[in-house]
Amino acid sequence: MPIGETLSIGLIGLRAHIIQIQAFVSPGLPYFSIIGLPDASLSEARERVKSACQASGFKWPDTRVTVNMSPASLPKRGSSHDLAIAASVLSAANAIAPDCLANTLVLGELNLDGSVLPIHGLLPILLHARDRGIRSVIIPQANSDEASLVPDIEPIMVRHVGELIELMGGTARYRINTSAPQTADNVLDDMETIHPADMAEVVGQEHTKWALQVAAAGGHHILMVGPPGSGKTMLASRIPGIMCPLTEREQLEVASIRSLCGTLPQYGISDIPPFEAPHHTASNAAMVGGGSGIAMPGAITRAHRGVLFMDEAPEFSPRTLQTLREPLESGIIALSRAKGTVWYPARFQLVMAANPCLCGMAYGTGERCTCKEKERIRYFGRLSGPILDRIDIQVDVLPVQHIASQQSQSSLSTKTMRSAVISAREVAHDRYAAQGWSCNAQASGEWLRTNTSRKAVALLNQALSAGNLSLRGADRAMRLAWTLADLRGANSPEEDDVAQGIMMRTRVT
Repeated sequence: MPIGETLSIGLIGLRAHIIQIQAFVSPGLPYFSIIGLPDASLSEARERVKSACQASGFKWPDTRVTVNMSPASLPKRGSSHDLAIAASVLSAANAIAPDCLANTLVLGELNLDGSVLPIHGLLPILLHARDRGIRSVIIPQANSDEASLVPDIEPIMVRHVGELIELMGGTARYRINTSAPQTADNVLDDMETIHPADMAEVVGQEHTKWALQVAAAGGHHILMVGPPGSGKTMLASRIPGIMCPLTEREQLEVASIRSLCGTLPQYGISDIPPFEAPHHTASNAAMVGGGSGIAMPGAITRAHRGVLFMDEAPEFSPRTLQTLREPLESGIIALSRAKGTVWYPARFQLVMAANPCLCGMAYGTGERCTCKEKERIRYFGRLSGPILDRIDIQVDVLPVQHIASQQSQSSLSTKTMRSAVISAREVAHDRYAAQGWSCNAQASGEWLRTNTSRKAVALLNQALSAGNLSLRGADRAMRLAWTLADLRGANSPEEDDVAQGIMMRTRVT
């Protein structure tokens, strides 16, 4: 008997690995084994593959069938290898030509009736296949829209194992169940893109809007503190609308994460930055990622290249808040489990909102506040110093005193703010082209200190000497100063920009 061969690709996080699948039909008692470190869901593929092949008119061998997945040291997981395993067995049993799939990537989950089901994570898989020079791929028909996003790939779509047999020159007897649920074709093309609402719809809060514009222009993290009903959540939900549109490369990064999470059909491909708003009861695993075996992405990875909004920030558990420290600095999150460590991208812009106290009325004179002093300190103290030190901008969002008429509405609309943000980002991008940074928030402290005037740096030294800033805080204040200079069209920050950057790091009230 010949050895049937085909290719598949496995994902560990977002990192793809080529997997060679070989099947051998040998004499012996009837037994079907899969070797090569399969997980539980992959071990169950034995029953799915056997039933699906028989549903296509293939007589399963009454001997020993062995499938090897190499490299043997790499953990294999998921049901996306079902179709490749079936193809290798069919090839080994001469149901199709033995060498017809040796250099072909085969992906798909199988149902017991032989139908091919869509898989998650197809986009990063196909991007890796293209980079490795693989052009011929066989994928589920329901994943056709996702496959169309990757150029230079020649996808062959199948709905049933029987179709695969016929495409490879074999003979099959099968019936496609048209009533089975399938992902609709062209779902990505037919989706209606959801655009964030306009900033002009938020009554008042001009100072807060300006602070959000500065945050978007420089990629700075921001904390909004104010009583209930002052507009914090409304403002936060509109931030993606004023941010720079995603580049083609960034769109593929975001789409790959959504493909892995199975939400790509819901969002499609868009240049609007993602917006994630987990509830304050979210667990640590829901925020950073987790699960048994290989950890799956959490909210901070789904917010990659976009906004992570944490409403009622002091209500999040201290452990969850502390897990943000590493990704806020490095832009990646490492998750270690028994079966391996995965790295996910997590370069997000953090936006926090909080009440000033438990009752929310500790603003202004504080005469309406019913909280005790210890309760106020304990409530806001949940946001630890290391976390607040990583927040570039802290702004008070005070209640609106009167409703403006239609004629005197805010001039800070989403369109106006976005135009200013894009202009400032373009200036920063050109300035940091040699370093590979895209915004001021990514610039190193060494570069900033070298290229900022001595008078401006002297203000930071005074704040450091007085204990008002840490060294990290001084670097972040300097980044703010460069963003303020970019917004007003200056070549470099002046003393006023640095002073304002220092002030923006500390709340007035």
